[in-house]
Amino acid sequence: MTNYSADAVAEHIRKKHPGCPDFAVAWFAAEIASKSWKGAKLGKAVGITMQTHLRHHHTDYDTLLLTGIDREEARRRVQPRVNAM
Repeated sequence: MTNYSADAVAEHIRKKHPGCPDFAVAWFAAEIASKSWKGAKLGKAVGITMQTHLRHHHTDYDTLLLTGIDREEARRRVQPRVNAM
């Protein structure tokens, strides 16, 4: 298991996602640093966390699932919005 420091995560996010607001950098860094990552490099851990959060909290992904759309199709539908964020 790999653990990443919040400082290393924040540095990575600022470099790879320069438009990410400071409050979001701090939140994502704390979230990622609080977990152990089995087989995930830092970039993958950041990507998984950001994608998941944005999908569930800033799109209608959960509503699509509740209406019977399968996960793959729901992800396909919301991905453009996630990418725009």
